Amino acid sequence: MSTTKIVYGLYADDDDLMNGVKAFNDKGIAINEVYTPFPVHGLDKALGLKKTRISDAAFFYALYGVTIGATVTWYVMNHDWPQNIGGKPAFDWAHNMPAFVVPMFELMVFCAAHMMSLTFLVRNKMYPGAPAQNPDPRTTDDKFLMEFVTEDVETVKQLLIETGVEEITVKDA
Repeated sequence: MSTTKIVYGLYADDDDLMNGVKAFNDKGIAINEVYTPFPVHGLDKALGLKKTRISDAAFFYALYGVTIGATVTWYVMNHDWPQNIGGKPAFDWAHNMPAFVVPMFELMVFCAAHMMSLTFLVRNKMYPGAPAQNPDPRTTDDKFLMEFVTEDVETVKQLLIETGVEEITVKDA
């Protein structure tokens, strides 16, 4: 029989949450997860989370958008609908590219923003119809929750009480 339990500590204030995270870090007790209704400044560093790679993905998504923009403008200008404007035919894309900076920029922003959003939703399993992952629905409104997977329930409960927790819930793992 396993004695491992899941302990949830519910906080009302983000400052109390940050003090709790620091207290648990000082004691060397691992925090499994933290659920917040809005981003808490400094929480990622306090939890020791690594930098995400979404910015790297954004660069490649933006590069994809610029490539699509350049390809479309080149195709339309030179093959699909070539025009001789003022006696100056558009034989090459490079000389006329400054005219297409704005649509290429817009496609870059469009692709980066939309593909980053989709990447975020898929990576975090937040697609339509996915079950909620937060253990307490109040964390989407105004409460902050710390989750622990531990065998030493009493120590965790005592430290939660010392850091100003509102509610403690213990469940079997």
